[in-house]
Amino acid sequence: MRIGLVGATGVGKTGLALELARAEPRLALFSCDSMAVYRGMDLGTAKPDSEELGAIAYRLVDLADPGQEFSVADYQRAAGAAETVLEAGQVPLYVGGTGLYFSAVFDRLAIPPSDPKVREGIANELEAVGATEMHRRLAEVDPLAASRIEPGNARRIVRALEVIAITGRRFSSFGPGLAAYREPGGRLFGLQMEFELLDARIEARVSELLGRGWLAECERLLAAGPLSRTAAQAIGYHELFSVLRGEATLDQVVPVIVSRTRRFARRQRSWFRRDPRIAWHEDPAELGAALLQVVGE
Repeated sequence: MRIGLVGATGVGKTGLALELARAEPRLALFSCDSMAVYRGMDLGTAKPDSEELGAIAYRLVDLADPGQEFSVADYQRAAGAAETVLEAGQVPLYVGGTGLYFSAVFDRLAIPPSDPKVREGIANELEAVGATEMHRRLAEVDPLAASRIEPGNARRIVRALEVIAITGRRFSSFGPGLAAYREPGGRLFGLQMEFELLDARIEARVSELLGRGWLAECERLLAAGPLSRTAAQAIGYHELFSVLRGEATLDQVVPVIVSRTRRFARRQRSWFRRDPRIAWHEDPAELGAALLQVVGE
């Protein structure tokens, strides 16, 4: 038995998960966030700190250096290894908003093949013509995949086109599809709220993180060496890196970070709302009670 807790960024998933883990020792917390896997990327990914965690273990964070690429397949392997060491009776609770990571665990997703030479060729072409143009080309051959990928997300655009080039199949065909969902390898719950409230929470969180030293965290990351394509494009980090490089001012990028995060939250909501297996709740207390009931079954 495993449980998934999904939802848009900023909705309060991690805070609720920590409360549940304190109330129910059988719960084992697993992060399901594609940016939280990077060491040193703490504030911008909203990782709980040692004070928040206390004696609670939070797994599948800090798995790679920011200079490394980390794939869905890497996450799938790490999740499998982490589950095998759990004590009898413990229930993994996966918490986060990275849809493909959830699919890798709960749908036992078949990871598409990769080829470094093909990927390098596509990446070089993207650098030559720009991410927007390559996103347009992706939309021509795989509209569904393009609709799920932000036009500026170079890494995912390259990955989608790489898979298409290698397999001759649409990248989106490797996912669960819009109408065909298999029996999941666990129970899925979702936390949601009205976007008006979520938008306000996102703006407040960006301000809070900057006050806690997010820019200084980014400075340490840049000083440590070259970043992977994935880490360099992370929401908020990408913009703050440009401030540190002298390409923009903090006042200029803060609204961009807020806007980009809000758009990302809407894409997350759209991704997860397509899945009929997820039981949605707006009341965290009601959701917590439902989740704990499953643990006790």
